[in-house]
This record gives sequence, C-alpha cells and structure tokens, in this order.
Amino acid sequence: MGITERKEREKEEMRQRILDAAQKLFLENGYEKVSIRNIADAIEYSPATIYLYFKDKNELLYAVHQKGFGLMLQEFAPVSAISDPFEQLVEMGRRYIRFAVDNPELFDLMFIMAAPMEACRDDEWDEGKNAFQALVQVVQHCIDTGVFKHQDAEVASMMIWSAIHGYTALFLRKRMMMFDEERRQELMTEAFNLFCETIKRGL
Repeated sequence: MGITERKEREKEEMRQRILDAAQKLFLENGYEKVSIRNIADAIEYSPATIYLYFKDKNELLYAVHQKGFGLMLQEFAPVSAISDPFEQLVEMGRRYIRFAVDNPELFDLMFIMAAPMEACRDDEWDEGKNAFQALVQVVQHCIDTGVFKHQDAEVASMMIWSAIHGYTALFLRKRMMMFDEERRQELMTEAFNLFCETIKRGL
C-alpha cells in the first residue's frame, strides 16, 4: 500500500471514529446537549480535528442519517427480485422491521430522537428521499396492477409507512412490556401481516 492510499485509509478511519463517537453521545445525552468538544474528548483529539472533517454538529447528524438510510436501502435491495408487487410490499415492511430490530440505536437517531431536521438538507438528502421513493415505487406498482384502488401513491405510501413505523416504535420503545420477548416479536409480525391484508382490501 502506497503513502497516498494509507493516508486515505487513515482519514476514513478517523472520520468513522468521529461519527461513532457522535452517534453514541447523541443517543446518551440528546442532540442539544452534545458539543463538538464533547465529541473531541471522546476520541481524545482536539476540537480542531473534528472541524477538519465536519463543519459543525448539524453536519455530523446529517452524516449519521446518510449512513442509516444507506444501510436501509441495502436492506431493501433484494425486494426488487420479487415479481408480485404486493409481496414486494410485504417483504419491504418485514425488512424495515428487521432493520430497526437489528439497528435500534441507529433507527432511534434516524426517526425517533428529537433533533433539528435542518441538518438534513432537502437539496442533498438523497438517501432519505431514495428510501421513501423505494416504497412509493412498490406502492405505485400495486396501483398499476390493480392491487390497490387508491390513485395517489405518495399518500398511500405515507399511510403504510406510518403504520409500520408505529408498530416498530412501540416495540423499540418497550411499550409492549406486558408481553415476553417472544410474544412481542409475534405480535409485531402478526399485526403487520393483518395490516397488509387490511390495506389490500381497503386501499
């Protein structure tokens, strides 16, 4: 490995260290209570080092969002191989739930933790847009093939996303503690399956 390649690798490793530290502190203390100095202290570098990679705290949060939605899109990728549009939708929902269960802290930062959304700039947030558009495309396919009668794919997608997200958030926020772990998983899966059958009849 040459000097240039080694420097690039070291630079990427440092960027990842900063992101990991920021993500951990955002979750532990809340976005508003975390400073650039806190993040620098966590990786045992000066704040000036952070500013070599990110211009401010908003940009750090934005980078964490990019990472999360990029991983979610990877989770959705195999859905495109399914020919039946409704089965595509069902599988996408299952993968959304799986992503949340496998990455609860990242999911929390992406969707639940209170933070200023100006960090996610409308003109650049391709990962977030692409994740929603992946759902819209599947819903549009359901409309085109007569599975759904509803004609506005974005409205239908928002309703579907809101419902699936609600189940997932209840599970992750431990609002189902009256049931044991196995039953919570069963309830979430069964509720999602019932919802899918309901929207197939009603949309």
